[in-house]
Amino acid sequence: MSAELNGAVAAAQAGDEDAFRFLYRSLQPGLLRYLTALVGADAEDVASETWLQISRDLPSFTGGEFRAWTVTIARNRAMDHLRRQRRRPSLPVPVQALSELAGDADTAERAGETIGTEAALALIATLPPREAEAVLLRAVIGLDAETAGRVLGRRPGAVRTAAHRGLRRLAALMERYDLSQPPAASDGATPPHPRAGRRQAPHAEPADG
Repeated sequence: MSAELNGAVAAAQAGDEDAFRFLYRSLQPGLLRYLTALVGADAEDVASETWLQISRDLPSFTGGEFRAWTVTIARNRAMDHLRRQRRRPSLPVPVQALSELAGDADTAERAGETIGTEAALALIATLPPREAEAVLLRAVIGLDAETAGRVLGRRPGAVRTAAHRGLRRLAALMERYDLSQPPAASDGATPPHPRAGRRQAPHAEPADG
């Protein structure tokens, strides 16, 4: 956790409202992207539940990786939401150009800089669930493999492998459909994504033994 974020956490725990707003502005975008992949259109509602719990439980936070703490809360709220719905909410598939995807040699730490946000989320939602969450936690939230493994209840090596496989699949999708360029639309309408349709969101799977 950065020194700035660490200082903001301490200040927020002491009741500094500006510090809490800083935490929200810093973490909300990534949390919302993660939750969008998990619960689709209900992401805003689940994010609100997440921040309510964060604000309530912040005094009990005793240190460590604050981002991991917040994303664990978000994931738990998302799983609760899915259980309440008794279904997997689908992810609306936006049609936007992807920026250049990470190649095989790129690591998950660099992937967040090269994956176009909304279009990438649509593709990530088509990945196997374990790969999807690994990519989200590493490339979108920015957690290292060990921390992501604690969130998911999996070994760091398994998280690294899943993220690497997921990134390779994304790169293959981009190459297959030539998504590096915006699709043409002569009538001004946005043409369908090559895998358009309502997709099931990635979901939690049992922890590795």
